[in-house]
Amino acid sequence: MKSDSSEHPACFGALEQVFPKSADGLRQTPERCMHCSLKVGCLREAVSGPDGNRVREEVIDRAYGTGVISFFERWSKKKYFRNRLKKQTDKTINKQKGGVHEDD
Repeated sequence: MKSDSSEHPACFGALEQVFPKSADGLRQTPERCMHCSLKVGCLREAVSGPDGNRVREEVIDRAYGTGVISFFERWSKKKYFRNRLKKQTDKTINKQKGGVHEDD
């Protein structure tokens, strides 16, 4: 759940601002965030939403690329995260339309 913007800076929980990819393709917290007292909660917020699934898929792809997991395991995990993202998106759309989602 996004926090009230009056309590946090505008960058709070914005994945590409608080956990961007570096030149080597890995995600890193920028230096400007290192001394922020909200860093842990901010990063947690950034990876807990739909953008977090993208980060998880990146981790899975790196694990597959290094031989840590098999093709089938990679496929299975990516399918799980894509289904999870679809459910989150469907639930958000349904709430915006004022409907009731079956998981509510």
